[in-house]
Amino acid sequence: MLAAQRRSLILAELSRGGTVRVTDLVDLLGVSDMTVRRDLVALHREGLLEKVHGGALAVAEPSSSEPGFAAKSVQRPREKEAIAARAAGFVHAGMAIAVSAGTTTHALTEHLTRIPNLTVVTNSVWVADVLHRNGDSTTAVLLTGGLRTPSDALVGPVAVSSLRSLHVDAFFMGVHGMDVRAGFSTPNLLESETNRAMIERSRRLIVCADSSKWGVVGLSSMASLSEASVLITDSGLSAQASGILSDHVDELVLVNTSGDATNGAAHDG
Repeated sequence: MLAAQRRSLILAELSRGGTVRVTDLVDLLGVSDMTVRRDLVALHREGLLEKVHGGALAVAEPSSSEPGFAAKSVQRPREKEAIAARAAGFVHAGMAIAVSAGTTTHALTEHLTRIPNLTVVTNSVWVADVLHRNGDSTTAVLLTGGLRTPSDALVGPVAVSSLRSLHVDAFFMGVHGMDVRAGFSTPNLLESETNRAMIERSRRLIVCADSSKWGVVGLSSMASLSEASVLITDSGLSAQASGILSDHVDELVLVNTSGDATNGAAHDG
């Protein structure tokens, strides 16, 4: 097992229980005590956990904390890929779509490369790069300008201005957090403003967010839960959270880590 895979599993365990023990991780990962300790040290240095004697604790992030793209990439890759694969099913040849910055939407982009005749508007350097290198020759990519955030989103007045005259069929949005009161949020004020501009120019808002985002509140809200036409998340979501989200979004889709939908029922929002 690669180091990135081990560390992703460690973070997944941490998100479930809030704490992890070295002895439990040794059994779970099938590696030595020393290897686990090295992984915990590496994750601690990246600010992804708090290392303590015999294990680690989850880090309670302030609402303005904004992890970089690399740090987020190692978190829950299986869930993100399953969500991305399901989200791609909402895209068809000939559509004009918008795609926000984020690691889940980056995973979605790999699936978009196989769909012809798309017009993709994005404020993500990573999304544009994937489509430029691997996208179908019939796909057009419109990259907004703007200031670059730690998560490699282009934001601010230039980005918002470039969106004003556009109209797209759907906006695929990644989020930092989702909460019944705060809705969908981000720690970056300018990114929030830019995503709101994309929402206004889209017929449908399709949110792609793994279950660890539930209960997390960023500094700035981008949209209420009820503004989402579709929310695609994973089956790690608690029954209580699933019930709340079902009452607010038009359609809640839960996928397992192999990418199969376990619940795609539509609900009136």
